[in-house]
Amino acid sequence: MSVVNVLFLVICMTIDFKEQEIIMERVKALLKGEERFALVETYGCQQNVNDSQKYEGILQKMGYTLTDDREKADFIMFNTCAVRDRAEKKVLGNIGALKHLKAKKPRMVIAIAGCMSQQESVEKKIRASYPHVDMILGTRAMADFPRALEAVLVEKKRVINREENDCVLENVPTNYDGGCKAFVSIMYGCNNFCTYCIVPYVRGRERSRSMEAVIEECTLLAKRGVKEITLLGQNVNSYGKDMGMTEGFATLLGEVDKIDGIERIRFMSSHPKDISDEVLSVMANSKHICHQLHLPLQSGSDKLLKEMNRVYNREKYLSIVDKAKKLMPDLAITTDIIVGFPTETEEDFEDTLDMLKTVKYDSIFSFIYSKREGTPAAKMEFAATEEEIRARFDRLLSVQNDISYELNKKCEGEVQEVLVEGMSKEEGILTSRNYANKIVNFKGDESLVGKIVKVKITRAQTWILIGEVCG
Repeated sequence: MSVVNVLFLVICMTIDFKEQEIIMERVKALLKGEERFALVETYGCQQNVNDSQKYEGILQKMGYTLTDDREKADFIMFNTCAVRDRAEKKVLGNIGALKHLKAKKPRMVIAIAGCMSQQESVEKKIRASYPHVDMILGTRAMADFPRALEAVLVEKKRVINREENDCVLENVPTNYDGGCKAFVSIMYGCNNFCTYCIVPYVRGRERSRSMEAVIEECTLLAKRGVKEITLLGQNVNSYGKDMGMTEGFATLLGEVDKIDGIERIRFMSSHPKDISDEVLSVMANSKHICHQLHLPLQSGSDKLLKEMNRVYNREKYLSIVDKAKKLMPDLAITTDIIVGFPTETEEDFEDTLDMLKTVKYDSIFSFIYSKREGTPAAKMEFAATEEEIRARFDRLLSVQNDISYELNKKCEGEVQEVLVEGMSKEEGILTSRNYANKIVNFKGDESLVGKIVKVKITRAQTWILIGEVCG
């Protein structure tokens, strides 16, 4: 028998959300001029934040006014995360708490969207145990949202849509509420299948937006006064590969860098197995791309990296860091670390601590491993007890806190440009971020919000910098 090698490509269909305008107008008419309030609560990553902004924009288009008050809301959506068990339990607890509120307000519509909803096991649990939930929408059901809401309002039907499609939506009404900052999704899905991760199963395969659409959205944001844009994707370095581009992300970065009005550009996440010399070169030679790189490590052990299916090792990772720092001596590097992967031994964990001390990350996002049913790691036996894993987690944070403070201490006396995001919780104090995405707090007037100003760093703390306005 002959063997035929078949290349599977994702055939991505683009849907123009303007086609939903007729349905959105019908829903708006159903409200009959009554003021109805909507609340979208977000769990998880920046991708979910961006999706929630789209759901909010659609709701506004259909006549709803946004609110943060559950008691006031006529529509409540939980846009969910499935990466960790803790997040799922929190969402389910919040869904249960809405039962009594729904009893007092029968016309209230309750919707569950996002990664949790895409899982069949979760759908079954919600259907059986939470009858007050009106709508279950998976990660690729946003295009169906107006029709689903209309069905709930008119026919009093429960709507469930976990359709698995490879569509990309464009021209979605979006509530850009981030002031001077905005997220822009450049692609969806993931092809990597790390053994601990549920994302490829709930988000689908990688699908890139067209470069023209991304540039158009970034240009629109610049005209609205946005100063900083963060380009989003599960693995931004794969951008365009599904459309036949070899250096799509490097090209896109260069084009976004040309947009008038955008002062800062960031991106995440960046998978070490795919980051190219071209991307690092564009960063180093750009006008507006921040010299900050989020490069998830997950573990410093070659054995664990292989068992995690990360497709790189310590040597490869450190070579990327070395190249990046040579091109950008002022580079700030952040990362993700998982503690307690099932097969992690004390030796494996020591390898991770060694990587922290070698790379000297400005900050890390660290998590204790969370078992996800349906992933290969969920079947693995644990090599450490829960107490040992928690002790390792505390040691990891202690080592990183010392490193973060050491790096922040070097900033004292420097004059840095910061983007002022708003007032802090402390009266008369502004909060901002520097190029490395570190928080810088200083005394100042609210008129500086949304502006880039120069601040002299006077004092370093582990997580923030304290400064004063220059001049």
